[in-house]
Amino acid sequence: MLKKQHTPKELSALSQKAIDSLLKRIHQEENCQTVLLYHSLPDEVETHQLIQTLAAEGKKVLLPTIAGTELELHEYTCGDSLSTSNLFGIKESQGPLFTSYPQIDLAIIPGVAFTRQGDRLGRGKGFYDRLLPQLHCPLIGLAFPFQIIDSIPCEPHDIRMTEVIY
Repeated sequence: MLKKQHTPKELSALSQKAIDSLLKRIHQEENCQTVLLYHSLPDEVETHQLIQTLAAEGKKVLLPTIAGTELELHEYTCGDSLSTSNLFGIKESQGPLFTSYPQIDLAIIPGVAFTRQGDRLGRGKGFYDRLLPQLHCPLIGLAFPFQIIDSIPCEPHDIRMTEVIY
């Protein structure tokens, strides 16, 4: 994996650069109050502080929770504890279930790889493939620069990101 070619310090700097760009993008969105995020795994751009920052700013932060073969969205409040109740080791919010998908203003989506055009390669379980058709807001892929590739095989059901920040 290309990530192993970088030192922890380099990865931290790349992660911070992507998060700074994402925060700028979020703050450009007028009336952006509800943001779908994800609690990053070790091989992803680090979102833990971003979750805290947005919650402290008063944004409604939603985090996905694995429920069988689907993703449920739960509200996160600054200071809430997160639990790991899934096979993948992903930290999840135990906050209230959120089902008002039209109220989501911006969705930040993880991926293994992206193209500059917004095509996304996930981890292969289809969780986001089932969630994304229900969202009607800008979809932002968040990645390290080395996760940007020229092409990704796409299926008819694949949904392209509005933009990719890296």
